[in-house]
Amino acid sequence: MLNRTLAPESKQVDEIRFIEPLKQQLDNGIPVFTINAGTQELVRIEFIFQNVNWDPAKPVQAIGVSHLVNNGTEKLSAKAIADQVDYYGAFLQTEYGADQLTVKLYTLNKHLSSVLPILYAILNESVFPDQELAIFVQNQKQSLQVNLQKNDFLSRKHFANALFGDTTYGSNIEAADYDALRRDDLLDYYRAAYKPENCTIIVAGKFEATEFNILNEIIGRPWNNQDAASINEFTFSNPTKGEIVIERPDALQSAIRMGTLAITRHHADFPGFQVLNCLLGGYFGSRLMANIREDKGYTYGIGSAVVSLKDAGYFFIATEVGAEVCGSALAEIEKEITLLKTELVEEEELSLVRSYMLGSMLGSLENAFSHADKFKNVYFSGLDYSYYDNYIKTVKNITAAELKILANTYLDTAQFSKVVVGKK
Repeated sequence: MLNRTLAPESKQVDEIRFIEPLKQQLDNGIPVFTINAGTQELVRIEFIFQNVNWDPAKPVQAIGVSHLVNNGTEKLSAKAIADQVDYYGAFLQTEYGADQLTVKLYTLNKHLSSVLPILYAILNESVFPDQELAIFVQNQKQSLQVNLQKNDFLSRKHFANALFGDTTYGSNIEAADYDALRRDDLLDYYRAAYKPENCTIIVAGKFEATEFNILNEIIGRPWNNQDAASINEFTFSNPTKGEIVIERPDALQSAIRMGTLAITRHHADFPGFQVLNCLLGGYFGSRLMANIREDKGYTYGIGSAVVSLKDAGYFFIATEVGAEVCGSALAEIEKEITLLKTELVEEEELSLVRSYMLGSMLGSLENAFSHADKFKNVYFSGLDYSYYDNYIKTVKNITAAELKILANTYLDTAQFSKVVVGKK
């Protein structure tokens, strides 16, 4: 009989296989990367555009375009676009990121030829109606007003600005920036960014020659937008170090966010730094969680992360704690970092982290969409799948001594930007 008093035997993930995309090109030059997998007649098509023409005087220009690009064309109103997409059981989504803008379509294969013309119109004929712009400005200002009352939002806002200054990564957006937004600003950005030479298409799902031909026939035609554009490029070297304390006398909780500029995926140390981060605060069993949540009871949750953007990498720790224990929580965070810099990690703990990270990687590859997401991570970083080979090798083989060296190299708290909103 099964002995339920014994935990099941655990084994380390032995091999992780990735589905690499097929690269093709539309007649107008747009590269198309296809992860052709799955049996259901469903595809996700992503139109990804690099952010361009950063103007610090217009920090919400690209954000506005991303939100409103599907809110009206020369022939279709926002309602008509939504109704037609819904009629075919499709789903259309726009996403703004600091490096890229994305228009994402989910549709059944049988409706591809009916839905793609709507996408072509959005990418070529958007008019950004004044009425839609007014609604967007009103909604964004109201949302900002609400968020400015949240300690966590303020900590993120000021932390990003401390690290990245007045760039798209850290711009300190105010309500006045939305008031200053004009329809001509949106059109200027739209014509510069949404064009074939600035577009990459990534497809995931059941997508074969028939579907590609439909995509090429509709999207591979010439586009209207041809304005000059300069891809955003930023350099960062002098973040604001030390503490930024925003006192809120009535706060019951204090939001803490601290960290520093760091390496990106291009750096040989990046996979090892990810293992170090996982140990410190990268999963529920991390040291920060064990100490500050489980042992001290200062918070419901605390975590850390290593982030790789196009032009910068950064490391951060974030939490919200009871206002009366904020100082103690800061001291405990410092203590956990010091321990990683001075003591070797026990093999039992490191083994658990290895299993967690490899299991998470394997679990994140459950379908064609997730395989496409993994491809995007390396492609837009200028890397290839050898990055994942090196990542898996590092997770399996990194030593406690190497982690100690990494902690001393990248976790210098004297160089951290530290933001506390609430009471310290």
